[in-house]
Amino acid sequence: MKRLIREEEIREAAKKNINITVDDETVITPSARDLAKELSVVFVTGKEKYEHENYVSRVINKWPFNKVAIASDHGGFYLKEELKTFLRDKDYMVIDLGPANNKACDYPDFALKVATHVSEGKADCGIMVDSVGIGSAMVANRVPGILAAKCNNGTEAKSAREHNYANVLTLGSMIVGSTLAKDIVTAFLTTKGGAERHQKRVAKILEYENKRNLK
Repeated sequence: MKRLIREEEIREAAKKNINITVDDETVITPSARDLAKELSVVFVTGKEKYEHENYVSRVINKWPFNKVAIASDHGGFYLKEELKTFLRDKDYMVIDLGPANNKACDYPDFALKVATHVSEGKADCGIMVDSVGIGSAMVANRVPGILAAKCNNGTEAKSAREHNYANVLTLGSMIVGSTLAKDIVTAFLTTKGGAERHQKRVAKILEYENKRNLK
């Protein structure tokens, strides 16, 4: 029996901010299709829904962190080098994505490298250091599957993990010193994602991203 999708179902999906799953037997009325475009409701196949659910699960369930991708710009170079040694002394597998020196460079290039490594599963999580940390977080959060958080203390780092399931940490070398940075990194790497209510909220973030990518 064919399933008919009318405007009422579109409005309900828009209220809940969810996609609508369809198949070859689904009939969408012209007015419903127009309303879906207006309200940014996306139609997905069962296969797409399955793949997205697996994708959300991979992001949420990626822990403990053992393989860490790290990078910086010129402003964060020396702190990056300290953290790299600190992590290796703690038996983490560290992937240094550069730069090799403190010559002037662009933070978006290196933040993108870190985020891409995490997104593609080449690293469990990432750390990016620039002068303040804000710009790198902005860049990293443009990459699918990345939840980047700029943290200035251990409390924020724990919250970023427990409440937000962050998988990339950004730091500002002009904001935090070496000792504090190590405390932040330790809190970030050793805190497991939290309760189911937090997972649901993080899944909504990833759902927004999925809807944007499907348009």
